[in-house]
Amino acid sequence: MRLKGKKIILGITGSIAAYKAAIILRLLIKEGAEVQVVMTPAGKEFITPLTLSAISGNPVVSEFFSSDDGTWHSHVDLGLWADVMIVAPATAATIGKMANGIADNMLITTYLSAKCPVFVAPAMDMDMYKHPSTVRNINILKEYGNIIIDPDEGELASGLKGKGRLQEPESIVNTVADYLTRKKKLLNKKFMVSAGPTYEMIDPVRFIGNYSSGKMGFAIAEELAGCGAEVILIAGPVNLSVSSPNIKILKVESASEMYDLCVRHFPECDGAVMAAAVSDFTPVSRKSQKTKRSKGEISLDLKPTKDIAAELGRIKEEGQLLVGFALEGSNEEDNARDKLNRKNLDFIVLNSLNDPGAGFNVDTNKITIIDKDNNLEGFELKSKREAAADIVEKIITLIS
Repeated sequence: MRLKGKKIILGITGSIAAYKAAIILRLLIKEGAEVQVVMTPAGKEFITPLTLSAISGNPVVSEFFSSDDGTWHSHVDLGLWADVMIVAPATAATIGKMANGIADNMLITTYLSAKCPVFVAPAMDMDMYKHPSTVRNINILKEYGNIIIDPDEGELASGLKGKGRLQEPESIVNTVADYLTRKKKLLNKKFMVSAGPTYEMIDPVRFIGNYSSGKMGFAIAEELAGCGAEVILIAGPVNLSVSSPNIKILKVESASEMYDLCVRHFPECDGAVMAAAVSDFTPVSRKSQKTKRSKGEISLDLKPTKDIAAELGRIKEEGQLLVGFALEGSNEEDNARDKLNRKNLDFIVLNSLNDPGAGFNVDTNKITIIDKDNNLEGFELKSKREAAADIVEKIITLIS
């Protein structure tokens, strides 16, 4: 039983596909899970709480108070109790409320209190699914770290054919079970991740930097931690936080500071992912006072910063894994392969400046992975969290 001992919240909303929730519930229990059903008021119009209670062995929760005895149902306690939350089927209305924090029913308040992984399985007519508001709300949920179980294509309740059918119950349960199995694949492993930009100070108020937000590196750290790894996240100046207790953040500002911490911590790690956009140059000297405006030109002398990835590649020992990034605008694959070989990387993640939606200050990325055996795998444009999952999957393959 793949889900033995797992505590699962099954959220059911007002969709014609709600009848499939009874099958999902039975399959979860068959896999050994303890399941608490939470329904929206509209969900009860499509399948009765009595049916679901009989299958689960637990009273179904739908209202904040029990109409029989006034018992208060604590969404906070439920959110802390669960190992996993599944919302299936998830209507456009519920997805919109989840994305925007509209906590007007028990299901949404439970979701907002949940500390566990949340799976969302949309089910709606194809035009609703394709509507820009639904697309935006699903993307927001992905950014929050929720796992979307994409709907199938086929015949819909409207009589139309297209994408919007709830995935089959077996597929939904398998997705959850596979995810929880994956969470154990990096247990007892330790990784270092670098993220964000570095700031190279010119004077007390000015610096050389870049547009890196750190989102890619933080997403990789979360994915590694989600697979059971202990993570040291060395971050430049960014305004981001992490949710996993398995991640320890070390803050730096300059390339020199990042170099020192990376070289110090890498020997104790099973691998490292160098996702930071480290400045290639730094001022030869830093002025102690703010540089005043003048009518004449001024010049700034720069020197190269230390190459962190190259140094880690030099000191890397057998059994350690080293991953680098390459942001290229021309001769992309050749330049990435050259960097892969020069720096003794196990694989490199290539981003192209020519791909819309990839690069700095966006929530999406389009990556190509090239390994030291010259295998090349390209991926479509995805959220950075999804791209991070692809990178971590490659790490798992090589580690195992």
